[in-house]
Amino acid sequence: MPGSHPGLAATLMCDYKGIDYERVYLLPVLSKASLRLRGFPGITVPAAWIAGSRVQGSVAIARALDQMKPDPPLLPPDGEQRRKVLEAEHFGEEQFQHGIRQILLWLLGQDRYPWYSYAENTELPISPWIIVRIAAPMVSVQRRFNRADDDNVREALGSIGSWLDRIDAYIEDGVIGNERPNAADFQIASSLRMALTIEDLRPAVESRPCGRLATELIPDYDGHAPAGLPQEWLAAIDADQPSRGAAA
Repeated sequence: MPGSHPGLAATLMCDYKGIDYERVYLLPVLSKASLRLRGFPGITVPAAWIAGSRVQGSVAIARALDQMKPDPPLLPPDGEQRRKVLEAEHFGEEQFQHGIRQILLWLLGQDRYPWYSYAENTELPISPWIIVRIAAPMVSVQRRFNRADDDNVREALGSIGSWLDRIDAYIEDGVIGNERPNAADFQIASSLRMALTIEDLRPAVESRPCGRLATELIPDYDGHAPAGLPQEWLAAIDADQPSRGAAA
């Protein structure tokens, strides 16, 4: 879907491996029915046909791509480093990715017009401007499906500082941010890059090692969400707290 950060992670991994692919954009909400009609068991993206098999989710896609083309690998060889990368990848998918998604969906629920900036360069079946004009019910369904309500968004904002510290620690410890990226790099950097399109989050991210990693790995990312979160919610983000990587 337009702006999908896990979708971007999947395509970046294909690019890294030199695997040709065709990208198909689906409309929000309607994508769920589209996936079922295409024979996928789940209703979420990214979803891919890989070597004749249907695969859903950026982590499952990473494993399938490694099986299809082992070199260059997305995971280190067996050992402690592999365990650490898998842990970082799991954090990126299960916690960080979803929190950033909830924040953006909450903002789009207040003002749907920034959605155009995430969709203008996609190959959707109808004009993004037309979608924006009818986007209110689609955004509402997406917010409910992803539980992007006030309480959960405030909780996500309260976790941003610790999440960014954790990612900076991964960089300092050599889990991600090395010369050759791995599955966790792509998983985490795509969510960081989306966070940088959210004006309220940019100051907390851009000056950190993790912010620099995201822009180096993903120089361009369509979309911009203007400031719109309540100031009292943003107080939970300590943008001036140095990360371990910055202190080093």
